[in-house]
Parts: sequence; structure tokens; C-alpha cells
Amino acid sequence: MISGKLKKKSRLKGVLNYTLSLLLTALFLYIAFKGVDINEVFRIVSDSSIIWMIIFIIVQMFAHYIRSLRWKIILHSVKPEASIKYLFGALMVGYGVNCVVPRLGEVTRAVLIGKWENLSRSSMFGTIILERVIDVIFLGFAVIIAILIYSESLLLNFPWLQSTLYFTIIFISLIIFLFYMAIRHREKFNNFVVRFFSRFSEKLAHKIADMIQMLGEGFSSLKGGKNYLISFLLSALLIILYAFGSYVGFFIVGLQNIKEVNYQMGWIVMSISAIGIVIPTPGGTGSYHTLAKSTLVLLFGFGEAISLAYAFITHIISYFFAIFFSLIIFFVLNKQHDNLLKVVETEIEEL
Repeated sequence: MISGKLKKKSRLKGVLNYTLSLLLTALFLYIAFKGVDINEVFRIVSDSSIIWMIIFIIVQMFAHYIRSLRWKIILHSVKPEASIKYLFGALMVGYGVNCVVPRLGEVTRAVLIGKWENLSRSSMFGTIILERVIDVIFLGFAVIIAILIYSESLLLNFPWLQSTLYFTIIFISLIIFLFYMAIRHREKFNNFVVRFFSRFSEKLAHKIADMIQMLGEGFSSLKGGKNYLISFLLSALLIILYAFGSYVGFFIVGLQNIKEVNYQMGWIVMSISAIGIVIPTPGGTGSYHTLAKSTLVLLFGFGEAISLAYAFITHIISYFFAIFFSLIIFFVLNKQHDNLLKVVETEIEEL
């Protein structure tokens, strides 16, 4: 009876979260499309370059491979022989799930690689959390570089960037502190967290303690100066590739025919629009469109229709390709693991 009530409450919470996500998506899409000639947007999209679309997909796939390679480095001390095939597969399935239900992709990814490689689910969560922290750090660096390139105009047109940057620095500092405490004083720190938050909620206290423990496990899996260096270099390469993908997107809709485009512009668009991906909308839908379009219009003076066409086509390629590819990978790899789908569903329900 109690278990049934908990499941019902959990499902209600999930429905509410998903509803909020859809409302945010609708709001951002409204902002992005407001006052824009939709017919002109779709005319530009229909005239998009197929060759540059293919190049865009290749760049994205290479970036996904680099991310899988970085995950393998992070897992080195836990399982050095972890298969890049399974890591890449779990990553792509996670992307596909995130395109439908925000943040559930990380859960699916941890469950899949845990089963495929026979690893602890909590330790896999820890490595994924560590990855996200590294991503936030490098995104912060990317924004700093963007501000240095377009200092006055960037902060003038996007005044919230400064507060976002401060928030990122505070967040990174807090995470580093948590890493230190979770690794050096794990038992004492966990006991302190449980005692402190138990004053408000026992369930919250244990959830936070579990999260800190997973953070510690994820960080402790990355051992050795060489692995730190390789992870750093791969993370830098990821940012460079993402910016290059944004740059390639210019040629898909023909922005180069209007004015000269360069890699630095791709870096700026990537840095600003990546913040939209952080917002909990399915696959960054709406938030990405708004920020990418605003950057092209406000900073570089492109028209609203072609700027929105850029955001639309680059997002739609990433979105549907991620879903399509994740389905293929899942069912191909699933043949090697009987009843895996049922296992994943059971694990997700338990969370």
C-alpha cells in the first residue's frame, strides 16, 4: 500500500516536472518566433545546403566520440578495459532520451553502462555528474573567452551573462569544496549532511548524502596526473568542436552570402546558445532557438528570419539525429543483453 502511494507520488512529480518543461519550451519558442516571418524561415530552411548538413553531422558525431573517449579515461581506474562501443552507445541513447524527457538521459545512460559493463550504478552516476561539472567549468571558460572577444557589445546585449558567470564561479567553487570533503572526509561529511538536513527532511538529507557520495565516487574514479591531463585536453577539444559545429551551421543556411563569417563568431554562438541547453527543456528546444537567434541578430546584425532558420535547422538535425541514432544503437546492443529494456525501466522506476 505504501509502495503504491510512493509510486503514485513519484509519477505525479514526474508529470509536473515534464509539464513545466513543456511550458518552458512553449514560452521560449514563442519568444523565438514572435514577429518573425515563418514562411521566410521555412523557405531558407528548405534551401539549406545538404553537403554542409552532412559535415555538421560528422562534426557532431566526432564530438560525441571524443566525449565517449573522455568518459573512458574517467572510468580508467574503475574498469580500464571499458568498451568504447558501449560507452558511445550509452551516451547516444542518453542523448536520445534527453530529447524527449530532460535529464532522464543521464539516468538511462548510467543504468545502461552499468549493466553492459557490469559496473555499480551509483559509481556510474558519479562519473556522469563529474562529466557535467567539467562541462560547466569549460562552458564558463568559453563564456569568459567570448566576453574577451566581444566584451562591451556582448555584455550590453546580454546583461544577464555577467550574473550567470558569477553564478558559475560560485557553483564551481562549491562543487570543488564538495569534492574535497567527499573524498578526504567522506564519512564525517556524510554524517554531518544527514544530521543537518534531517532537521528539515529525512528523505532530502539522504538524497543529498547519496549525491555527495556519488560525486566522491565519480571524482575518485579519475586517478593519476596523466588521466587528469588527458581529460582536460579532451574537454578543451570538445569545446573547440562544438564551436566549429556552430561555425559550420552558418554555411548550412548561407550566412556567409550575407556577410563574412569566421570561427570566432561560431565560438560566440556556441557559448551563448549552450546556456540554453542547460535549461530543462527537451533537447534544449526553445531555449536554444531563442539564444542562438538573439546572438546572430543582436551581435552580428543578421536578419531575424535567417537567424531563426539557423537555430531551427541546426537544432532539428541534432534533435532527430540523436533520437534516430539512439534507437538504432539501443536495439543493436540490446540483442547482446536479453531483457535489457525491462531492466532499464525497472531501474528508472526505482529512482
